[in-house]
Amino acid sequence: DEEFNELCFEFGLELDEITSEKDIISKEKGEEKAKGASDTVLYKIDVPANRYDLLCLEGLVRGLQVFKERINLPRYEKIIPAQGEGQRLIITGETVKVRPHAVAAVLRNITFTKDRYDSFIDLQEKLHQNICRRRALVAIGTHDLDTISGPFTFTAKAPSEIKFKPLNQSQEYTAAQIMDLYRTDSHLRHYLHLIENKPLYPVIYDSNGVVLSMPPIINGDHTKISVNTRNVFIECTATDITKAKIVLDIIVTMFSEYCEKPFSVEAAEVVYPNGKTHIYPELAYRKEKVKPELINKKIGISETPSSLAKLLTRMCLKSHVIGNGNNIEIEIPPTRADIIHACDIVEDAAIAYGYNNIQMTIPKTYTIANQLPLNKLTELLRLDLAAAGFTEALTFALCSQEDIADKLGMDLSATKAVRIANPKTAEFQVARTILLPGLLKTIAANRKMPLPLKLFEISDIVVKDPNTDVGARNYRHFCAVYYNKSPGFEIIHGLLDRVMQLLEVPPNEEKGYTIKATEGSAFFPGRCAEIFAKGQSIGKLGVLHPDVITKFELTMPCSALEINIEPFV
Repeated sequence: DEEFNELCFEFGLELDEITSEKDIISKEKGEEKAKGASDTVLYKIDVPANRYDLLCLEGLVRGLQVFKERINLPRYEKIIPAQGEGQRLIITGETVKVRPHAVAAVLRNITFTKDRYDSFIDLQEKLHQNICRRRALVAIGTHDLDTISGPFTFTAKAPSEIKFKPLNQSQEYTAAQIMDLYRTDSHLRHYLHLIENKPLYPVIYDSNGVVLSMPPIINGDHTKISVNTRNVFIECTATDITKAKIVLDIIVTMFSEYCEKPFSVEAAEVVYPNGKTHIYPELAYRKEKVKPELINKKIGISETPSSLAKLLTRMCLKSHVIGNGNNIEIEIPPTRADIIHACDIVEDAAIAYGYNNIQMTIPKTYTIANQLPLNKLTELLRLDLAAAGFTEALTFALCSQEDIADKLGMDLSATKAVRIANPKTAEFQVARTILLPGLLKTIAANRKMPLPLKLFEISDIVVKDPNTDVGARNYRHFCAVYYNKSPGFEIIHGLLDRVMQLLEVPPNEEKGYTIKATEGSAFFPGRCAEIFAKGQSIGKLGVLHPDVITKFELTMPCSALEINIEPFV
């Protein structure tokens, strides 16, 4: 295990943990639920998101074998069948508004075993989640070619006109019924929205009208592949043709290893609505030239051109020196869609060289660093606030919409909050616009602690600002709360005076700070003041409203202070 961990690290991957299904379930759901689960050892490996060629066991093992110089990188070839004998996929004009693109290929005389078959299905699922953007950009369909006959037609029809038996179901349904059927399916319901509101649904037929699939939702049961399948027809429908080509290349390069003629793929012809044709998969090899000195300079090493070429070859980038050692010519295989720029090649050379083998050097430039003034002020304040008897809390920068609006008696639109587009939990829906809710939640979680609770936090808040290039702005806020059997307004007021004393701001109107009575939705009527300094309002202090206290599940009075400290930098 340690050797494997070391190997993964050298290859630029991370062995996350060694576990088993049983362990995973018992961690998530408790030991009771894990009783019948498998004890087989599982390796959890973190793969960089752009390395689609490492998403299945076949690709990972192949990559590691080449890296260890045990095998040479295989050469992937596409076999173009004789005229009229290959498979054709005809795209009709109706698809333009739903899913305009499609690519296809055939794996001939493939031999599956249970493990290979599972890996084949698993790779499709991983690609769907990753590059296919949850099937929005590309949807993959794999079919048993011996159960159907080409040419195939990719078209779009009204939901009521499409009728077939979906995968692993016992009867036929229309497309509209299929949508209802899978609305409760934990796995497929996430994809229904992709075509649900379109007037026409995409569908692929063979020459006898058998439905292969209704992308991106489900395949037909008729063409389902099994361990005994010998010929696999692969189709990818897409809204992004580049991604579709990459996905098709990855699937065929990974599993053509098991074909009768290893690493060969039978090409298929795609006919576009305008009559043009194209042969897929592209399996394009391309050559790039990179200067050895560029690689050495960027990484900070001094290797000879030939040893750099050897390093790159170990990373599945077949390389050799050309032109008296002035250049390295690198062949980029179809499995490496992540190589876009010379810097990607340099990065691979660095991984093969070993990050730990690069000598650490002191930079040649000599500079004296300075702490950011805002952070310096924050650090100084933290020390003195702790000396004043307050405890520092660090709370999440994200919170729920209720925390910053409803619970404080405010309207969400008035908070200018930045919203998260797809929050994972209800607790993290917006970026906080005020520090107070975080501290109140901290008190709620520490109600068992002896009173009084005196907490403070100095952190950033985020508000929308149309005048900045990113549309939002951060402010460094200081917030303190006092929670006890009596409100303790005088203690919070005293803390404000202490902070101003530290900042050398006198208590007067001209050059200093003043407080004026005001009303705030979160504060008790008549117990709230606005703080003015440097000619502007910097925040409020006061006793919190009983409604606010009960909404945060607290039972005692509480006073709070929150100011923006940026004007004092």
